[in-house]
Amino acid sequence: MKISVELTLTPLQDAFEQPVVDFIKKLRASGLTVLENPLSTQVYGEYDAVMSLLQKEVRATFDTTDHILLHMKIVKSDRSGYEPHF
Repeated sequence: MKISVELTLTPLQDAFEQPVVDFIKKLRASGLTVLENPLSTQVYGEYDAVMSLLQKEVRATFDTTDHILLHMKIVKSDRSGYEPHF
């Protein structure tokens, strides 16, 4: 089954930018469809592939950053081609 995941990673520290950049680079290297905007990053693909990637990379990021928040939304469908109709 295809899913769409929206992620907002927020390190709760002064040096917040590098953990976010590193996390996004790892997602990009996965071969899955990854789209970004200033507020979040979206990952699209097969459920098992996306969740396996997130389990690995979220853990790695949490292991290297002391105080961090991850906000995640999951939709059961591939919404990567969404275009507003208004």
